[in-house]
Amino acid sequence: MSRDELVELGGQLDGVELVNYPDPWPVEGTRAEKRAQRTIALWFAISAVAGLAFIAALIFWPSEYAPPSEESAHFWYSLYTPALGVTLGVSVLALSVAVLLYTKRFIPDELAVQQRNDNMGKGSDKIDRETILAHLADSGERSTIARRSMIKRTAGLGAGVLGLGTVALPLAGFIKDPWANPESKDSLAHTGWKKQYPGEIVYLRRSTGNPHDISLVRPEDLDAGGMETVFPFRESERDDEHALSVAMKRSDNPVMLIRLRSEDAEQVVKRQGQEDFNYGTLFAYSKICTHVGCPASLYEQQTNRLLCPCHQSQFDMLQYAKPVFGPATRALPQLPITVHTDGYLIARHDFIEPIGPAYWERKS
Repeated sequence: MSRDELVELGGQLDGVELVNYPDPWPVEGTRAEKRAQRTIALWFAISAVAGLAFIAALIFWPSEYAPPSEESAHFWYSLYTPALGVTLGVSVLALSVAVLLYTKRFIPDELAVQQRNDNMGKGSDKIDRETILAHLADSGERSTIARRSMIKRTAGLGAGVLGLGTVALPLAGFIKDPWANPESKDSLAHTGWKKQYPGEIVYLRRSTGNPHDISLVRPEDLDAGGMETVFPFRESERDDEHALSVAMKRSDNPVMLIRLRSEDAEQVVKRQGQEDFNYGTLFAYSKICTHVGCPASLYEQQTNRLLCPCHQSQFDMLQYAKPVFGPATRALPQLPITVHTDGYLIARHDFIEPIGPAYWERKS
């Protein structure tokens, strides 16, 4: 049987009545048809160009932080995220517009009525499978996509480049090997709290809104039940504007310093191997939620629970910041702290496990 005969037979077997099945372009090669085709091809081409621009921005655009004092470098750095958003957004938008226009201009506006059944649970017969394939082939033929090489090429280019961009996005982080020097403070295994040389003092510093204003923390600065966010500070960075800014902006640096009430501190359950990480009633935990990395910073003084506002995970400060509610499944890493001879709080060393979510070598 020919395809047309199979299509008609398939409709009869399936109880389908084609009420309306007009050809959107009954006369081939008209100026209007060619104009519609060029418009759709243009949108596909725009999608491809924007997709290539996204990949180029992702790989080559300056993405490392530059302080405002370096006007040119800071200007280009500040445009990194907007460049990614605009190029990817235009690529997806143009591809969507092209598909919608093609559907509207070239796909027949079919109206069919069908009586359905499940063949008494036996599945489709051979003739049903053959007729549905014929229907699909006929639909492709009636859509005229087979003879529109310009649209096919630009559609393939646009979709291909966008697909390449989605593949490049997760792989971009591996272009620079984060494990090239596992002992570096920039390795995924370490944070800005890592000592750069033996004996270095890393202070706990509060944020005052001005990265050049150094405000160190003493134990008596926090009232019982109080909490504040602290960042690492080294005396060697005091006059280094860039280093001071980086310390405040590095995503794995924020730490929550919490002072428990004396009666609550007596009930604390500590993690094995971290029994001496606190200093009296002062405890320091990473501020990065172990679910998807949101800032977990809503401290409920009465219940001694820390709430992450993104997905409502709750961590019990009386049980080594163990998650007790919500999607988080790992405890917050604890920063070991003590007091220096000058009376200020310092970090004894870096976290003993990577902070944040989804990490292969995590111990918690």
